[in-house]
Amino acid sequence: MRFLILTQYYPPETGAPQNRLSGLARELKAAGHEVCILTAMPNYPAMEIHEQYKGKKYVCEQFENIDVHRSWIYVSKNRSVISRLLNYFSFTFSSMFYAGRIKGDFDYLMVESPPLFLGISAWWISKRKKAKMVFNVSDLWPESAEKLGVITNRAFLKMATILEELLYKKAFMVTGQTQGIVADIKKRFPNKTVHWLPNGVDESIFSFQRTIDVRKQLQFSDSDFLIMYGGIIGLAQGLDVVLDAAKLLPAESKITYLLLGDGPEKKRLQQRVIEEQITRVKFLELVSREVVPSYVDAVDVAVIPLKKMDLFLGAIPSKIFENLALGKPLLLSVDGEARKLFVDEGKAALFIEPENSQMLAEKSLLLEANPALVREMGNNGKSYVQIYFMRKKITSDWVSLLN
Repeated sequence: MRFLILTQYYPPETGAPQNRLSGLARELKAAGHEVCILTAMPNYPAMEIHEQYKGKKYVCEQFENIDVHRSWIYVSKNRSVISRLLNYFSFTFSSMFYAGRIKGDFDYLMVESPPLFLGISAWWISKRKKAKMVFNVSDLWPESAEKLGVITNRAFLKMATILEELLYKKAFMVTGQTQGIVADIKKRFPNKTVHWLPNGVDESIFSFQRTIDVRKQLQFSDSDFLIMYGGIIGLAQGLDVVLDAAKLLPAESKITYLLLGDGPEKKRLQQRVIEEQITRVKFLELVSREVVPSYVDAVDVAVIPLKKMDLFLGAIPSKIFENLALGKPLLLSVDGEARKLFVDEGKAALFIEPENSQMLAEKSLLLEANPALVREMGNNGKSYVQIYFMRKKITSDWVSLLN
C-alpha cells in the first residue's frame, strides 16, 4: 500500500509527534509499504527555521530512507494568537500547493492533528490523490486550546468545533493517541471507525549502546541522584512544581532535577531559578534525538508532570515510553489514564498529585533512599513496554484494521 503522512511536525525536529510519526513511517516502510511525508520546514520548538532550510520554499529529500517533502511555513518567536494562526495556516496552504509535486496516487493519507486546520489541506489532498483520509488526533482540539486559555474568542472556538466535527465525518477512519481521546470521539460519533493508535518504542531502543558519558560531561558523580524531565518546556507541563519541590529538599540530599529541552516557559523558569537561588535545578540545552537516549540512560529517574486539569486525565505523554524502555522508573504527576497504565498496571511509576510540590519532593527522596525500588520499578517498566507498546505491533495491528 501507499501511505502519505501529512504533518506540520517531523524530524529533524524533536518532540512527541515527530518521534511518533517518524517511528510509524519507519515501521510501515519496513513492512514493505511505500511511505511519503509532506511536512513543514523544520523549526520547532525554537520557532526558527533550521539553518540548512532557511530561505527555501520547497525541499524534497530522503530522510531515514523515506521520501520527505518540506514546504514553506511562517515562523515567529511571537507567541500571540495571531502569530500561532499564521503559523498554522501558512503550512495548511503551502502543503496544498506543494502536494502537486508529489507523484502518483495513494491508498491512505494520514493527517496529524493538532493543528486542526491542517485537516482542510488533508481533505483537499486526499481528493486529489484519491486517498482515504485517516484523521490522527493526538490532542482534542479546540477543547484543549480553550481549557489552556490559548484561544478565548467564542466565535472562533465555535467555528473550530464545526470544522473538527466536519473533518471527523469526512475521515475514512479516526485514530487517537490515547484511550481517552478514542472514547471521547466514539461517544460523539458512534458510527465512525475510531482506533487507538498509541505511542510506543522501536525495537532498536533495547540494543542502545551508550556513546557519551553524560554524567561526566555535566560534572555529576555516580553518587548524585539525577531526576530528569526531557521535552517541551511549555504551559501544559506545569514545571513550576519541579522548582518548588527542589526548594523543599533537605541539605543532605544529593538530588538534582534536570530540565532538558526548550519551549515558551523556559526563560521564565530560568529567571525563577536565579531570583530564588534554587540550587537543585539545572537546565540543559536541547539535544538531537539521537543523543537523547544517552541522557535518559545517565539519570536515575524520570519526572513526568502536567498541570492539574481534567483535560489531562486522558493524556499519555510520549516521553514515558523511552524512559521505561531504558529501565527508568517514573515520578508520574499525571492522573487518569496514564496513572492506571503505568502506576496501577505496569508498577513502573510512583503517582504524584499534579502540581503538588511537597509530594514530588517526598517521593523523590523515597527513591533516592531505596535503590532496590528504583531497580525493581525500572525492570517492571521495561517489561511492560515490551509486552504492550512495541511500535512494530502497534503499526501492524493498525494496518490489519485498514485491510
